Amino acid sequence: MDFDLSDDQRLLQDSLAKLLKDKYGFEQRKGYIKSETGWSREVWAAYAELGLLGMPFAEEDGGLGYGTVETMIVMEQMGRSLTLEPFVSTVVMGGGFLRHGATAEQRAAMVPQIAEGKLLLAFAHTEPQSRFDLNDVATTAKKDGAGWVIDGRKGVVVHGDTADQLIVTARISGGRRDRDGIGVFLVPATAQGVTRRGFGTSDGQRAADITFDNVKVGAEAELKGGLALVEQVADETMAALAAEAVGCMEAAKDLTVDYLKTRKQFGRPIGSFQSLQHRAAEMMVCLEQARSMAMLAAMMAGEKDAAERRRQMRAVKIEVGRNARFVGQQTVQMHGGIAMTMEYAGGHYLKRLTVIENMFGDMDHHLAALSEEGGVFLAA
Repeated sequence: MDFDLSDDQRLLQDSLAKLLKDKYGFEQRKGYIKSETGWSREVWAAYAELGLLGMPFAEEDGGLGYGTVETMIVMEQMGRSLTLEPFVSTVVMGGGFLRHGATAEQRAAMVPQIAEGKLLLAFAHTEPQSRFDLNDVATTAKKDGAGWVIDGRKGVVVHGDTADQLIVTARISGGRRDRDGIGVFLVPATAQGVTRRGFGTSDGQRAADITFDNVKVGAEAELKGGLALVEQVADETMAALAAEAVGCMEAAKDLTVDYLKTRKQFGRPIGSFQSLQHRAAEMMVCLEQARSMAMLAAMMAGEKDAAERRRQMRAVKIEVGRNARFVGQQTVQMHGGIAMTMEYAGGHYLKRLTVIENMFGDMDHHLAALSEEGGVFLAA
């Protein structure tokens, strides 16, 4: 199998790498965190100019028709720079819901705005009691004539504080943890009855707790697909996050190796000590294992067999999470106290890798799920 990138893919990779080198130095990133939105509108506009925001959408809907490999390329570069913009929320997750669950009319109205950087989306799904269970939904949607009335509470909605449209899961019928009876709705963030409380997360990103109190939406707000749609988008997002983790790991490894070459102890670089050389070599092994799994995720994200796709994504989450945890922890360990400060990038990579591991289920969750489903996973 040929894993080499095409000329167009290399151009995409190089163009984004150049943009982020110019716009995303570590000091610049700290400035973006302190801004009103917690990320850079200027960089977001630059993403739009590069065509990144329209990548996964079909050309007839106003996009570029790119696939999961291009998403992997972009996410890896964003991981290296610890970007803060709502690319995953709007393009990966929001775009997934529109591509798989929206009508042609909805896509025609929304995709061009997303591609131009004028429309932001956020996925409001997690609830205080749900943890990692995608089918645990207590928020309700009750029929109101031709439309719906939504009531409930969602927590830690990534970039939910700045989103223009919220993609909300709500229970139409059945019990709280039933797999059937889950609806997916497009809700304007400014709709009457929507209350948002924004906050910063441990990795420098932004999120919001959102309350829906008697929020009325029309019949056209419902996306088709229910829980199957949610699981498909979650799998695609896990593939994107795996690539982002690889970018974070590579940058953390490079930062650590440079530090080992320059930091001196007992009159010589600490990189000359054999025990630290062994750790650095193991970091490289972990990086390449995670890269292989990210490639697998990119190939499997479009798999039509939902059970097989989910099984492979669970394996990706387990293996990438295991390797990312080691690389992040070793980055901090080998830097010593400096990596624990907000002024140094090392600790920020560990924080982001930790959050990525926990998005859509941590290692323990997916190992337990594989066991219950009769799957087999052999850790390296």
